[in-house]
Amino acid sequence: MLTMIPTLIRISAAVLLFFMLTSALPSENARAAYRQEAAAPSAVGWTPGVAAARRYARRRAGAVSFSTIGLDRRHRGLRARRSAPMASVFKVMLLAAYLRRPSVSHRRLHRADRALLAPMIRSSNNVAATRVRDIVGVGAIRRLARRAHMRRFRYHPVWGLSRSSPRDQSRFMLRLDRFIPARHRGYARRQLARIVRSQRWGIGRLRLPGWRVYFKGGWGSGTGAVDHQVAFLESGRGRIALAIFTQGNPSHGYGKRTLRGVAARLLRGLPRARGVHR
Repeated sequence: MLTMIPTLIRISAAVLLFFMLTSALPSENARAAYRQEAAAPSAVGWTPGVAAARRYARRRAGAVSFSTIGLDRRHRGLRARRSAPMASVFKVMLLAAYLRRPSVSHRRLHRADRALLAPMIRSSNNVAATRVRDIVGVGAIRRLARRAHMRRFRYHPVWGLSRSSPRDQSRFMLRLDRFIPARHRGYARRQLARIVRSQRWGIGRLRLPGWRVYFKGGWGSGTGAVDHQVAFLESGRGRIALAIFTQGNPSHGYGKRTLRGVAARLLRGLPRARGVHR
């Protein structure tokens, strides 16, 4: 019996080694998933089409500036630190400042809250925006700007004349979740995703399969004096942000076409971003 022990030990070791090796091999399902992922376009190597957007912007009438933050978290743009009157893109700051109020941040939103915030964002209602500004106060707006590191932000009593830069606003949009209480992030996103059809120009006209687009426009009096858009886009765990500012457009329609042209070039070739970390 004792003479059989070494043989039994060798057999047991061989069996154990076999199971270790076979368990380390990927299953057929795992191999299929790997092949599918490898065949799919990867967003990791994608970068915004900044060169094409710059060439286009320089051919347009008026002053065009933009900033974009790609999946690699690099800032790229054209005259990105140049400030301009914000017009209605300021309303994203108002939304965040309202939802951050201590009396609002940890409770459900009431009908009165929604009656102010939804039209302010989705249909860009100015009366609602003025009311929100009066409720939150100038101090809360300035504190939010400091917290978001908006280096070019300057508040103006006529809120649409408050100034900021594309770089400030692209950074703010990229990190918007950080400035809105967790309880209200879903609500804020829904407003930015459901801009009324009549105001879905520029980036709102682009087909970006697999990406969710959250944006807000600002166009002042509708004369073309300013036409802006700020946005962030998500796919899987990937996020991109951009801000496009235009001033001195020949018309509002011209400004809208400029916004679309810049956005289309920045986002050209954008694939789905599966598995990309924020």
